Formats: sequence, structure tokens, C-alpha cells
Amino acid sequence: MPAMRRLDQVLSALGYCSRREAEAIVRAGRVQVAGAVAKRADARVNAAEVLLDQQPLEAPEGLLAVFHKPLGYVCTHADGEGDTIYEWLPRRWLARNPPVTSVGRLDKDTSGLLLITDVGQIVQRYTSPRAQVEKVYEVTVDRPLDDALVAVFASGQLLLRGEDRPCLPARLEIKSPCQADLTLQEGRYHQVRRMFASQGWHVEALHRSRFGTHTLEGLAPGEWRRLDRLAEAMPG
Repeated sequence: MPAMRRLDQVLSALGYCSRREAEAIVRAGRVQVAGAVAKRADARVNAAEVLLDQQPLEAPEGLLAVFHKPLGYVCTHADGEGDTIYEWLPRRWLARNPPVTSVGRLDKDTSGLLLITDVGQIVQRYTSPRAQVEKVYEVTVDRPLDDALVAVFASGQLLLRGEDRPCLPARLEIKSPCQADLTLQEGRYHQVRRMFASQGWHVEALHRSRFGTHTLEGLAPGEWRRLDRLAEAMPG
């Protein structure tokens, strides 16, 4: 059985209005539940059966989206740290309770794929070390790459400065003298840049092209695509 919640709570939690404003919206006849005009804002409803202005509510069971992060933006809700990725997203998403957040982070100088969600379980499943979700990064470095790096990164023995646990085996595919794809199954702080720096290379440009099964196909920087089937979007 789907969870039943008060109508005003549903509208507020999904970012449409405050609970007080929901009463006025219902009185105006703008809300239907299971095909009938809603009469009471405190009525208990199945959110999937609610229409507002003849439209179904957006992602009533939880929101998940693929977002193409542009360069120059940070993954934080905090003020004072520069332009944030949330400036690109619908304002209603930020008014949801809980508000949307990014799954993991990309630093200001890294572009590419982020997952955006308001479902804590999704954040945990994608970021848990046990999940070992693959992430693919397109890397450009400052000088020609050495084929020996392939074995170093794949060894499972690379120890980064300040850490006492080696990196998990990573797959490096050299594409051109200064460009490669690196596939990781973990997400340590600035890991890609630190891995290359440990071997004497400086990362000039970094872009995440895949996160689990998700890609940026069809998305320009700053664009997003909402995923409708949460269960299918979860990593195994």
C-alpha cells in the first residue's frame, strides 16, 4: 500500500507551496485527488493520485536526475563559496523537503556528470564504499603519459599521501599522449588529481562522463534529465 499523507504536507514537501498556502490552493478548486476535486487540505491522500492544475505532482516518491555540471561551479548549499550548481536547477526542487542534493561532489574545476536527488537512500547507495559504483573520468595531463601508469593504477597498491589505505584497482585507458579515461570504484577527496600527481603528472582538465550506468548523452553543460524509475536507477 502506498503511504498516505496529508494533502497539505504533500504539496509542501514537494516544493509547491507552504502548508498554509495549500489551504488556499485547495479552496480554489485547483487540486484533484483520484479524479475528484479535493475539499480538505488535511485529507490523507496517495501523492501519486494528486493533480494540481490538472497536472500530476513531480516525482512524488522521490526525485533523481542526471545533471551536466559546468566548470566554475561548486557542489554546496552554503553561501559564500562561489556560484553553486543549484543555480541551474528548478527552484521547486530546492523547496522540496528535504531539498535536493548532489550525490558525491565534483570540484569547481571539474565538469561532468552529477546525480541530483532528495532521497537519502540513493545518496548512501551510490557513495557507500561497498557499492563500488564505477565512475569514468576523462583526464588531460600536462605531459605525455607513460604506459607504466596502467599497471600502477590497476595494482591496488597505490598509496596516496596522507592516507594509510591504498586505492582500489583503477582502470586507465590511454587515448592520446596527454589524454586518458580513468575508471574508479571509489570517490576519495580529489582522487583523480592526487593519483596522477603521485606519479608526477598534473591534471590540466577533468570531466566525469559516466556514473554507474548513467551518462550525459544529449545533455549540454547546465542541463539536466530527470529519471522516472528510482528502483531501476539504483546501483546493484
